[in-house]
Amino acid sequence: MTQTQAPTLVIVEDDQVFARTLRRSFERRGYTVSVANGPDELAVLLAAGGFGHAVVDLKLGTASGLECVQTLHAHDPAMLIVVLTGFASISTAVEAIKLGACHYLAKPANTDDIEAAFGKAGGGDTSAPISARPSSIKTVEWEHINEALAATGFNISETARRLGMHRRTLARKLEKRQVN
Repeated sequence: MTQTQAPTLVIVEDDQVFARTLRRSFERRGYTVSVANGPDELAVLLAAGGFGHAVVDLKLGTASGLECVQTLHAHDPAMLIVVLTGFASISTAVEAIKLGACHYLAKPANTDDIEAAFGKAGGGDTSAPISARPSSIKTVEWEHINEALAATGFNISETARRLGMHRRTLARKLEKRQVN
């Protein structure tokens, strides 16, 4: 029986708690993991050896994770790089992919999400959902209240009962916005 080498991963993340959590999770899955706090630490790690996978935070204090993506891709074009960000935008997603990332995920993302992204490195997922911009919690709540109101014939007491909230709470919410 041949022994396979553990996949190698570098995590470039300035949030030490999040980096430690990701590291432990990937180590439990059999990865050999190194962590860099930013571009300078990443350069030191790359000088010491290579990696097959990388997870890069987009915002690294005052530095940009895009610089790290470019460095990683230049070091090894076959490396699978996933960019994580709490500041998702179309322009940064496009730039990350152009610079060599195989995927771009908005935080919060967990180890399952990241591993799935490594698996989709080739792209070509025609079943990817096409949807409108996600609604805010307030908008979803308001739509739910409107649906319940319509279903009860605009009976506030019955709507409040169905929604599991106090009638006065519902009345206050309705005072803030006009019912469609």
